[in-house]
Amino acid sequence: MTASVTPTHCPYCALQCGMNLTPAPGGGVAVTERADFPVNRGALCGKGRTAPALLSSRVRLTSPLVRTGGVLVPAGWDEALSRIAEGLARTRADHGPDACGVFGGGGLTNEKAYALGKFARVVLGTSQIDYNGRFCMSSAAAAGVRAFGLDRGLPFPLEDVPRTGCVILVGSNLAETMPPALRFVTELKENGGTLIVIDPRRTRTAEQADLHLAPRPGTDLALALGMLHLTVAEGRTDEEYIRDRTSGWEEARAAAMAHWPEYVERITGVSVPELRAAVRMFCEPENAMVLTARGPEQQSKGTDTVGAWINLCLATGRPGRPLSGYGCLTGQGNGQGGREHGQKADQLPGYRKLTDPVARRHVAEVWGIDPAALPGPGRSAYELLDAMGTDIRSLLLMGSNPVVSAPRAAHVEERLKSLDFLAVADVVLSETAALADVVLPVAQWAEETGTTTNLEGRVLLRRRALTPPEGVRSDLEVLHGLAARLGVEKGFPTDPEEVFEELRRASAGGPADYSGITYRRLAEENGVFWPCPAQENPGQETPGQGPAAADLHPGRAGTGPEGIRAETGPVVAKPAAGGDGSGGGLHPGTPRLFLDRFATEDGRARFVPVSHRPVAEEPDDEYPVLLTTGRVVAQYQSGAQTRRVEELNAAAPGPFVEMHPRLAERLGAADGDAVTVVSRRGRAVAPARLTTAIRPDTVFMPFHWPGEGRTNTLTNPALDPVSRMPEFKACAVRVETAREG
Repeated sequence: MTASVTPTHCPYCALQCGMNLTPAPGGGVAVTERADFPVNRGALCGKGRTAPALLSSRVRLTSPLVRTGGVLVPAGWDEALSRIAEGLARTRADHGPDACGVFGGGGLTNEKAYALGKFARVVLGTSQIDYNGRFCMSSAAAAGVRAFGLDRGLPFPLEDVPRTGCVILVGSNLAETMPPALRFVTELKENGGTLIVIDPRRTRTAEQADLHLAPRPGTDLALALGMLHLTVAEGRTDEEYIRDRTSGWEEARAAAMAHWPEYVERITGVSVPELRAAVRMFCEPENAMVLTARGPEQQSKGTDTVGAWINLCLATGRPGRPLSGYGCLTGQGNGQGGREHGQKADQLPGYRKLTDPVARRHVAEVWGIDPAALPGPGRSAYELLDAMGTDIRSLLLMGSNPVVSAPRAAHVEERLKSLDFLAVADVVLSETAALADVVLPVAQWAEETGTTTNLEGRVLLRRRALTPPEGVRSDLEVLHGLAARLGVEKGFPTDPEEVFEELRRASAGGPADYSGITYRRLAEENGVFWPCPAQENPGQETPGQGPAAADLHPGRAGTGPEGIRAETGPVVAKPAAGGDGSGGGLHPGTPRLFLDRFATEDGRARFVPVSHRPVAEEPDDEYPVLLTTGRVVAQYQSGAQTRRVEELNAAAPGPFVEMHPRLAERLGAADGDAVTVVSRRGRAVAPARLTTAIRPDTVFMPFHWPGEGRTNTLTNPALDPVSRMPEFKACAVRVETAREG
């Protein structure tokens, strides 16, 4: 132990709940309440409470493994790192740098994501790097950039949610995916606000709603357009806001007006009276929000679907006003920071575009290389995985388990097996790691210091509480060792704070500017919201903000209601925290974006005209049912970690097929019977779980398990043309009893 009590954050979802780690009897640590962190105020879900179980050597890797004679056997670190370096170097020499792939994860700290992107581009010289966050929130990110000029999951703190008038929660089951966040919508209702939940299933979250709309999977776009049509037809648009703060309204309005209520009812299954009720509930309060999650985003039209909800918000004057607006409930622990600092195929640190010459010059200068040496954009996540064994011959993978989590997973598994060389760094022997030529055991959340960025854009400091077991190294040490063996002796430090200091310089002036953030500030201030420019750039404006304090209505200065003040770009006088390289005041960070202007060239938000189109794979006679996927409360993502925790496994021991009793009756299946779900890509077998909480034309399967119940064997890799997000949320299947299958 490095301290008797260590304040830190949960290793799981994007809430990044605060917790304390205290010494446990007999060794190790126990989780105790940390009430000072505003996101969870001490509350934790079962995954957070049991997180220390993964620190045990009984469930984790503690030695490198190398494949010898077809079997993974223990080896020393020098041999393991040398094998990886030799494998990557051989591929680069034989096939060129782009034959080397790098695949990261949304759970990596900012420091690791930054170093991994730098390693790919500087050491390997490859463009072929992406990460599993592409599967989680990339459509919302693309839609946010398109509309607002900037993507940050929530442009306001979660603490604003209980104080708005209405929340539309689209495709999110907070009660199971982020249980501590459910209190914010509970408090919303206690304060007199209303909650609308849009989900094909009547989930535990939908049960809390004042209005639950259950559209067919993949029809959220039509639903949003139908609501916008009614908003226009009923005279509920905010014409002054549209005139003063937006552009593109005429085209977006025309597109929406083609989606009249009865037409939308036929597409979605949501009745016209329900549509009218939803519009009334959303438009009548002074303040309202739309929050989306994976439901509308994991579609082959996810960017347009999220864009339609943003259009509804813009038409009613919500974004850039206090206690109002659009936000995305980012999923993975560092899903926000993970996409900001360079492990995404098209981005450089600071959320800079890889195709921007100015961005390339800035980052290349920080890295000490010629901008011309930086590769261009590479393949997106699924496209990268699909190219393995052909264009991509070797892969370095950190913090991901695509054998379980990728769409068309059986195909991805075969692609992984076809590689000339695969190296995996992970804390456990995941299903993907089991296929590797070399597996490296790396440190966990409680064993290393680093930063993450939660769904609010709040940069946080995770603190080291334990020394890693002997035989375990950090990911930064891995990249340092590999870089040295591949001829790059400098530029890959192992100290996370040193990496963060370089990240600050690389992000300076970018959309996600961390240059004014230091470890000391993070420790003293309980996190800092980006953008946060450094003091030495006093004239620099915060993206989405103007040069002077603005109030909660466009174009006027001052302080708004309920104590919310607009954040500004210039440095605010404040005692220096020290250690930040400045001699004066510090920028306070930006909890609330867009209160004065949006991050577009003209400061206006952009309407984008969109129209409904069907899912990539509609049901037919052979595959008459729609499959949708999601999570359960006791497991997380691919389950590689949570499936190793006894308490969590007892609560959720395996996959299941949730179906309506009417569908089960047609099949002749009873509750608990094994059923086979078949798509054009494969089949999965799991017990039936009968419930009237799901539509009769839809089945649901959670995606946490490998083997014959692997849900992602079935899912469709059809990609959104903008975000390159696969269509996890809707594919055509047939359901059979096990004896038929």
